[in-house]
Amino acid sequence: MKHSPLWVFGYGSLIWRPAMQYQLAVNATALHWARRFWQGSHDHRGTIDAPGRVLTLVPKRDALCAGRVFQIAEEHVNKTLDELDYREKNGYERQWLDVSTDEFGIIKALTYIAPENNPAWLGDDSIQAIAKQIYYAHGPSGANKDYVWELHDALTKDGIHDAHITQVAVELNRLDELTQTPD
Repeated sequence: MKHSPLWVFGYGSLIWRPAMQYQLAVNATALHWARRFWQGSHDHRGTIDAPGRVLTLVPKRDALCAGRVFQIAEEHVNKTLDELDYREKNGYERQWLDVSTDEFGIIKALTYIAPENNPAWLGDDSIQAIAKQIYYAHGPSGANKDYVWELHDALTKDGIHDAHITQVAVELNRLDELTQTPD
């Protein structure tokens, strides 16, 4: 696969933990896509018996998903794709999106989306149910709630507001307060 340069669009953990060698990162927005905790995770943020919830993009008219786009130098493309394919396993597929940047206008970027027909798909639920599942899930990559809080903090630092992420984070904070034992 030859792309000079390759751009990778991150909308979830890639924002706060890119873990890839990139030469440039800028804010970018995918049009008509919404970020949602509708994908199950039994490989990173949960287990087979208690899957966590991680993000995917779902098509939504008039939606905007702000994230980051990473420019990968040609000599790092194959290694980066191998690592991303492993990281984004469990139902994710490569997909090309047009994303908008202030610096470069509209560019074609590779991202990973978990389609509705994949075996780990969980789909929509109430914010309370999503947050409760996330709150108690834990997998090889750590606590599922940490994934949400890290992303929420990173988006806030970048000046990005995402109502779905904020609602889940607020509910996780509420659950955290309820489960704390007084001294």
